Formats: sequence, C-alpha cells, structure tokens
Amino acid sequence: MGKQANTKPQGSSKGSKKKRLNFRKLIFGSIIATILAIICAMGIYIIVIMSGFSILDQNIDKINTTAESTLIYAQEEGKDKNGKDLPPIEIAKLYKGGENRESVSIKDVPERLQQAFIATEDRRFEQHAGVDFWAIGRALVKDVMHMSAVEGGSTITQQLAKNVFLSSEKTIFRKGTEMSIAFALDQRFTKGEILEKYLNRIFFGSNAYGIKAAAKVYFGKSNLSDLKLWEMATLAALPKAPSRYSPLKNPDLSKERRGVVLRLMTDQGYITEAERAEAAAVDYVPPASASQGSKEYATFVDYVTNEAEDMYGINEDELLTKGYRIYTTMNPKAQQIMEQTYANASLFQKDASDGQKIQSSMVIVDNKTGGLVAMIGGRDYQPKGFSRVYAKRQPGSAFKPIAAYGPALESGKYTPYSMMDDTQTTFGNGTYAPRNYDRTTHGQVTMFEAVKKSYNLAPVWLLDQMGAKAGMEFADKLGIKLNAQKDRNLAIALGGLTDGVSPLEMATAYSAFANQGMLNKAHAILRIVDAQGKEIHAYKPEKKQAISPKTAYYMTLLLQGVVEPGGTGTKAKFNRPVAGKTGTTGLDIKGLEKYDRDVWFVGYTPEWTAAVWEGFDKVDSKHYVTIGSGSPSAIFMNVMSKALEGRPVTNFVKPDNVPDLTEPPKGISDLAAAYVPETKSVKLTWTSQGDKIAYKLYRKSSKETEAKLLIQAPNAEVNDTTVNSGETYQYYVTPVNLESNLEGAQSNMVNIEIPKDEAQLSPSPSPSVSPSPSPGNGKDQTSPSPSPPPGSKPTTSPTNSGKPNDGKGGSGVSPSPSPSPSPSPANNPAQGNANKTNQGSTQDNIQDGIITTIPKIQ
Repeated sequence: MGKQANTKPQGSSKGSKKKRLNFRKLIFGSIIATILAIICAMGIYIIVIMSGFSILDQNIDKINTTAESTLIYAQEEGKDKNGKDLPPIEIAKLYKGGENRESVSIKDVPERLQQAFIATEDRRFEQHAGVDFWAIGRALVKDVMHMSAVEGGSTITQQLAKNVFLSSEKTIFRKGTEMSIAFALDQRFTKGEILEKYLNRIFFGSNAYGIKAAAKVYFGKSNLSDLKLWEMATLAALPKAPSRYSPLKNPDLSKERRGVVLRLMTDQGYITEAERAEAAAVDYVPPASASQGSKEYATFVDYVTNEAEDMYGINEDELLTKGYRIYTTMNPKAQQIMEQTYANASLFQKDASDGQKIQSSMVIVDNKTGGLVAMIGGRDYQPKGFSRVYAKRQPGSAFKPIAAYGPALESGKYTPYSMMDDTQTTFGNGTYAPRNYDRTTHGQVTMFEAVKKSYNLAPVWLLDQMGAKAGMEFADKLGIKLNAQKDRNLAIALGGLTDGVSPLEMATAYSAFANQGMLNKAHAILRIVDAQGKEIHAYKPEKKQAISPKTAYYMTLLLQGVVEPGGTGTKAKFNRPVAGKTGTTGLDIKGLEKYDRDVWFVGYTPEWTAAVWEGFDKVDSKHYVTIGSGSPSAIFMNVMSKALEGRPVTNFVKPDNVPDLTEPPKGISDLAAAYVPETKSVKLTWTSQGDKIAYKLYRKSSKETEAKLLIQAPNAEVNDTTVNSGETYQYYVTPVNLESNLEGAQSNMVNIEIPKDEAQLSPSPSPSVSPSPSPGNGKDQTSPSPSPPPGSKPTTSPTNSGKPNDGKGGSGVSPSPSPSPSPSPANNPAQGNANKTNQGSTQDNIQDGIITTIPKIQ
C-alpha cells in the first residue's frame, strides 16, 4: 500500500513537467510567429512603399499629359458606289484640355475653399500620411455588409493617385496600388502641394477640369477669391458625382448636396450656424458665360454621355480620357433638320415682354428598334445645359390615348365606333367637374369623334366606366409610371398628372401604337469600343409586347382622324400616313384662363414617332402660351416631312387576325310619339335605315329606374298597346345591323303622358315631341333587361295618328327632365336632362353645339 501510494505522485510530477514544457513551447512559438509576422508585415510595407515610389517616379509626367479623346459616331444614310452602307460619320469629340483646364497656385485658393474640400473629402487630411486607416476601416465594414466594394475610404491623396495613375475600378489590387502611391506622394510633397495638385486635377463636370475652370463654368468667376461661401460649397459638392450634382443640369440636387457640404463645415468648426443657414438658402442662377463648346448635336451628345454612365458604368471623366469610340442611333439628317427648325423663330410664339423665349423640346424614336433618331433639349440649347427632353410637364389631351382610350380598346369591350357620353359634367359625387374646350356638351358621340375633336367629357366618362386603375396600368405598360397614391383619379384621363411626363416618355409610349403594340427600350448607344478597337459594350435589344396588336391598330385609326380636316392636329399632316394627338394644359391665372401652360403634339408615321412640347420653364402672368397646339403640330410636320424626304412611303399595316372595323348603323334623330285615344296606345315612328336594319325600342315608366327593351322591330314603326292609364313613359330607339350585330347610337328621347280613363277627350292632333341630345349624369345607369315588361306585347301594325291636343287635356307631351338609362355600357352612354325646344313645324334648333331637327307630328 505504501509503495503504491509513493508511486502515484511521481507520475503526476512527470505530467506537470510535460505540461510546463508544452506551455513554454507555445509561448516561444507565439513569440517567434509574432516576430516573423512583424518582419513580414514590415517587408510588405517596405515593398508597398517602394512600389509606390517606383510607380510615382516612372509616371510622374502623367500629371501634365493630355488624355486621349473619345469620338462619337452616327450612321450616315445611303450607299456608296459599291452598294455598301456609307461609313459612320464623326459627330462629336470628347476631350480634356484647352480652356477647360486651368491651373492655380494653392496660395491663390482661399482658405475657406480649401476647408470646404477637406471637410467634405478628407477631414483628417492634415493628420494622416496619405492613407487614413480609420476611413479604410469604416469602408471595409460597409463593403462586408454589402458583400461588394461599395465605398473606398479614399483620402485626397489617394484620389490624386487614382486620378493621375489608375482607373476607377474597385478591386483589392488597385486599392493597394493606390495606397502605395499615396504613401509616396505624402513623402514627396507637402500637404499644400498635394491639395494644389488635387484641386487642379479633379473633374468637376461640364468638361471642367480644375477648380479654376469650374469656377468659370458654373459662376463666371476667374478669381477664386471672388467666390462666396455658397459657391465654394457648391464646387466642393461636385467631385462625388459631377454630372448628378451639376447646378447647371440638376439645380435642386446640387442645392441639396451643397447643404451636406455646409453641414460638414459647420460640424468641423470651419463656419458658424448662421453662415451655414445663409449659404444653404441661396438659389443657383447660371451665369451668361455658363455655356461652352459646340452647339451642334449638343443635346444628343449630352444624352450619349449620360447613357454611357447609366447603362454601361462609364463615367464622364473616363469618356473624356480613355479614347473610346461610341457608335450611336442618331440620324444626322434628322438631327440637322431639327436644329435648323428650332433656329427658325417664325415657328414659335413671340418672345415675352421681358425678352424671354418660349421653350420647346422634341424627340424622335425609331418605331422598330427604339433607337433615338434625333432630339433637342430647347431653343438655343447649350452643351451640358438643362435638357427639356427629360423635363416632366402636364401632357393634357395628348395623354387621353394612354389613360382612357387605350385601356378601353385593350379591354375588348370598346371599338373606335363605340358610343360614349359627352354630356356628364360632374363625377365622383360632384368632386370632379371637367368641361369641354368649347364649353358645351355634345350628347352621344363615337370614340372616333371624341378623339378627333378632343372632347373632354367623353374620355372622363369612359375612364369612369373602367376605373382609374385601368388607366394607370395601361400607362405602366407603355413605360410611364404614375404616382400610385396621387394619380388614381379621373383627372388622368385629361393628362392631369402629379409629376407630369417628359417628351422622351411620350415619344417612347406612342411608338408602341405604331409598332403593333411592341415597345422597345429607348436608347442612343449601339456599341462602344476601346482605343485599341476592342468592343467592350453593345446594346442588347429590350422589347416587349406591351399592348395587343388590335389595340395598337385601332388606336392608329383613331389618331389618324386627328390630323384630317375637322381634327385638332391638321397642321401636322403631310404627304405620308400620319397619326397623332394634340394636347394643351389650361392656364389657371385669373383673366388669362383662355391661354395655356403647355402645348403638345405627339405623333407618328410608320417609321418614326415624335413628341413636341412647347411652353415656358416657369409659368406666370408674363410667361404663358398663346398659340395653342397648332405650333407643335407645325414643328412636327416641318421636321418629320423633311427628315423622311427621299425614303419610300409606307403605310400603316393591319396586323394579322385583326378583323376589319365595321361601322355601326347611324343614329336615329327623328323618333316621334303620339297617343292614339281610339286604341289607347302609343304610336312611335322614325325614318327607316334600310332592309338590313332592325330597331330596338326601349321604354321606361315613371315608376321604373331604368329603361327596358320593349321589342326588336323589323320596321320603323311600333304601336305600343301595353301602356297604362295615367302613366308617363319615356322612349328611345337604337338601330341594329342584322349582319354585323352592331348597335348604333340611341335616338332622341320622347316622353308621353297617358290620359286617365275618366278624362273626356275630343279628337285632336297629338302635340309634337321635341328630339333632344338629352344630357345626363351618366353615373347610375345599367344595362336593361333583354325581355319586355309584363303585359301584352306591342304590335307593329300601322294606325292613324291622333290629332294634336289643345294642351288642356291629359295627353300633353313634354321633353324629359329625368335621366335616361343606357342599353349597353359598351356602346350606349347614359343620358340625362333634355334641353327644352319650341314645338311646331320642322326647324333647325342649335342645342349644346348640335343641330337637331324638330319634326311636326301629322
């Protein structure tokens, strides 16, 4: 026992020694590993630093080297002598240098301007050695969170290194190289020298390189000491995204970003809160010298640079330095004609009293491809200026095909011959009360007439039948996204939109009508190749069947009527098939209500679609449109006719499987009714429309809320023997084509009161009945029952009419004060109060702009 007890502690002692030995080895190994890691880190650091110095020494001359220009091409029309397509022609050159880059000494840069850039771009600029590891740590956290390189954490020194020696790609290798060069720059140059080189090198947008060039472009000031605080902050806001925050192109975004810069300066103690508030409130006004560069093709070239960045990730700085070759969809002939047209002052409204010109914009889109053929952003448009191609304005009646007629046709329940109500003047329980331009109502009208004459009540009534959601969804199909909350109302039928719509959006949307419902993405760039000729980007067609071919074809038939005699767009007509729609937005300034804010014409040929907008950028009592939609229609005709000259004339093609459009029977306007005392019946007569036409007679008693089908008669006469004593009835009739089964418009309405049985009647002629366009509220009407009401079926045998009563008996007849229902929601609108007319012999009577005939009952 004692021996065993003595042995156990000895083994335990050996185990403890082994553990102590292993622990010492672990500590020793860790120390060795740490030393090795430090040595490796120092080695890597030395390599990185030496690499930075090496790169800096080898490429120091790049700071003063002019970059290679980028060229933009368009395809010239026609063939060469060998029958091959003509080669592309150069339309623009993008480059750095010249008047757009000016150097300045750091001593000539105001201290507060330096502080604006330091506060915004690199708050620890004076403390770090070229690389701010705190900023890098913050950027790494964001990169990990987003699983991609979303933030660089670059200092001013690193930005200088990147701009001079590297590309803008975000990779670990490029970032490491950037840091090594930054370390080298910080060792070779003072902070003042680094900031000077940065401010002279950085890109400020609008082809301005360097702080001095930017001050000239945006504020017209050569002396930086003349800059005010808000101007300094505006310049410091630009490097983050020069195109986006350009005060010339996006003044609102520029002001917003300026506020961020001023807040940073306040937080870091460079300015007071009072100074910040004052500088943040200033609105930017571009100087007279803000424009620069060639004006030829300026709008199109600016669009190309924006598309290169938005679609292909090539920023403007790279476009101006990398020597790209960009091939575009522009048609040089069309673009030149458009610019020449816009230079012709006689085509536009006279200047305002203060000399301000009315503005305009035009876009042409190729129907088959979506390629942008030509565009102009305004009269006297300047490079990098405000392009009204993107400006959202109220489209007025030009939006009716998109919000009302288009969805109606797409539903399959309507055709261009469908009847609509142009009498209802209030909607939504009286909350919306539109009116026609001529301040009158027009009764029942076909869709053809409503579109051609640009009636307002009919499309609102039509959208009311379908619901505003249908209009919004149809617009979305055509690439126009409306405000989901604020635009869900009937005002969109007349182009009353929360945010408006741009000429580019309207031209693109209408191109689907011209292309059998197929919508292509609008684009300007076909392909991009680098300086070595290698293709790096190419447009991939994006198209969809937005609407049915049938809807597109029927819409084209409707819009062709607009440019024909009697339509609102006759000035757009030229020697090719043309379809289109005018649009105006009324002015709401007291005393000037007859004038407009905006005027439009959006139209197309089988080849191209164009949108033309005209108006003032800011509307007030001195700046408004007086010329109507005829001016944009004429501009459309001038540009399109000349641009298409020489091309074969083509026609709009009816798509396969789309039936021919059949016209319904014409409406009846001479329905007459007379009470026949001998048979206690009502005799109804009208003019026959031929052998292939039947007639549906509808009747409503005073006790009924809606009319019901009484009979479908083969002849133009019905004798209703099912009337009751002392009751009042209302009648109307609709013609029906027996071959196509199409129902025409409902006739005028007649009311007749049946005398009570005890009344003493002497034979006398029945009083005449005045036909009427019968305006109504169009809201609570439903389809009538296809079967006649209880009682014996009326006969169609002819009887002699009674003579008119002297007005003292109980069989008097008067126009209806109550609404009449619609027999079909698709083709027959609701009707309402008829306008009273004089009785007597046949005469013409003008009611609400419509001439009706009052027959004499024999």
